[in-house]
Amino acid sequence: MLRTSGLTKEFGGLTAVDDVDLALEEGELCSLIGPNGAGKTTFFNLLTGVLTPTRGTIEVRDGDGWRDITDSTPYETAALGLHRSYQITNVFPTSTVLENVRIAAQAASDDGRKLWRNADAFEAHVEEAHRILDRVDLAHEADTPAESLSHGAKRQLEVGIALAGDAEVLLLDEPNAGVSSESVDRIIDLIEDVATDHAVLLVEHNMDIVMNVSDRVVVLNQGAVIAEGSPDEVQGDPAVQEAYLGGYEPGSLDAQSEAGPESDASPPEASDSEEGTA
Repeated sequence: MLRTSGLTKEFGGLTAVDDVDLALEEGELCSLIGPNGAGKTTFFNLLTGVLTPTRGTIEVRDGDGWRDITDSTPYETAALGLHRSYQITNVFPTSTVLENVRIAAQAASDDGRKLWRNADAFEAHVEEAHRILDRVDLAHEADTPAESLSHGAKRQLEVGIALAGDAEVLLLDEPNAGVSSESVDRIIDLIEDVATDHAVLLVEHNMDIVMNVSDRVVVLNQGAVIAEGSPDEVQGDPAVQEAYLGGYEPGSLDAQSEAGPESDASPPEASDSEEGTA
């Protein structure tokens, strides 16, 4: 569904993503892990057209073949079914929950530029938004302004926005970031649910979640892949233990998840020097 070859991003003398080959298969839930500043969010920004690679290629499955999207814009990658959520909550705060999803559904369709028409004219998008809200367990909040939601519910809404418009590949950037312990199970259930009919690439610091939900785990360190395999294989890899896991044992919250948002999660408008710390 998605693959990269030799993907590299340099900021001056700093290499944020270093010669990464990654393939995401249909129906797979693959987690991308690594220490703060490993380049995970920079990698997501490359995949979605927010940043342009220094070298390498990005391709998505297109029918029976592959389409090169290396130089595509965020709008173009989204139109091809590659959708993402953000580490920092990214919703329209004064619009209702329903409108947030309806706008995303409309934007992904041929109606995306028909801004002069009344929103009520887009019944198909409204219906899609209601179906998505049912799926992410926010139907009861349809008429609520997004800014009034709890943080956990906003994360659910972000996943709902990513689902809009026939997404095929979902890139979920720390969907549990900042979520209360009471809401974590709900987000985990949602991740597992969307993985039943989407290819999912997940960035997550909570190793209990990663080890329980992932089909495969890829580990980044200083921008490069240092290991990949099943959760058990990665957990037992000495290089991964040294670079990141540091004695992690199942059932204990990884210390990294307590450290807050990772440093490479600069907003799209960040300068090269800021992104260079990824």
